[in-house]
Amino acid sequence: MLTQKQIPLLDLQAQFSQIRREILDAVTRVIDSQKFILGDEVAAFETEIAGYCRTPFAVTCASGTDALFLALMAAGVSAGDQVVTTPYSFFATAGAIARLGAIPVFADIDPATGNIDPRHAAEAIARSSRARAIIPVHLFGGCAEMDEICGLAARHQLVVIEDAAQAIGAEYRGRRAGGMGHIACFSFYPTKNLSAFGDGGLVTTQDPQIAEHLRALRVHGSTGKYIHQWVGFNSRLDALQAAVLRVKLRHLDAWTRQRQENARIYHDALAQSPARLPCPAPYQTRHVFNQFVIRAPRRDALREYLASQGVGTEIYYPMPLHLQPCFSSLGYHTGDFPESEAFAQEALALPIYAELPADDVRQIAHLLSAFYSE
Repeated sequence: MLTQKQIPLLDLQAQFSQIRREILDAVTRVIDSQKFILGDEVAAFETEIAGYCRTPFAVTCASGTDALFLALMAAGVSAGDQVVTTPYSFFATAGAIARLGAIPVFADIDPATGNIDPRHAAEAIARSSRARAIIPVHLFGGCAEMDEICGLAARHQLVVIEDAAQAIGAEYRGRRAGGMGHIACFSFYPTKNLSAFGDGGLVTTQDPQIAEHLRALRVHGSTGKYIHQWVGFNSRLDALQAAVLRVKLRHLDAWTRQRQENARIYHDALAQSPARLPCPAPYQTRHVFNQFVIRAPRRDALREYLASQGVGTEIYYPMPLHLQPCFSSLGYHTGDFPESEAFAQEALALPIYAELPADDVRQIAHLLSAFYSE
């Protein structure tokens, strides 16, 4: 029997309906100004988001993928350099490294959090002769173990680039994602907790020289009209997206609290489930639940069952990066990173968005329990 209504993985219409008037007013303001590229709207958002991330500098760009690429360029990573990162992440993390001609060096994850394990990162650095940077990913809205990672990087003189695409507002021991490494990268893709009406990205830093470099790189490396200090590319956030993001930023903390409440309901209802629920580590003092990813026995059968009951789910991520065909030249094989491979076989994202009614969360939990009781 189907549930009384379909429960999607994400409902963007539900969010928009609550802020429609604010959004239309903001977009109209930009249209009336006829100023669409960078300008005051983007500058205002950069100031506001820097304050939110508790960093002195925030530089917007066209996408989260571009944010990673810009960060690597600003860090001086070049062809032949090695960058340590996790094999369990969205493709852009390693893709940006490879796009520069650098070499991804993978380190396995902590099975409890899905984030890179500093012990394995240390082993990967020891195997690397040209390591230049490390990219920890704050997966699903929970921060990686940044004290150990930053300490490891300092000992080996590596640049730390936080991939915080899924972690806007997340905190590690009270410190915000985006302010712990040398550089950090965010995405405003429509599925993110803070989302644009299309693509958008952000790079944060505490270093004024890096910030200046980033601002130039996003406009073809230009430091003045038709003067190009570096070879950059076109990666600008447009004013319409900035206006949308400024509206949504005002609501972000309330939306985060509701995601956290939905996560609490799942935890209470599924305490005895054979599925492993996301349990934030003690150092993850503010998990923002960009996704609610469980580790589910018989994952594919469970997903089919939930779909038959009208519940949307997603698999993040079905194939770890070290096994992707495009990275076969790196020489990795099945079994090299067992924790990442096991996580990929069991991961299933359940609906968690802020507008999801509590009764729907309980219904999903009931269905999951019913599946495992059969």
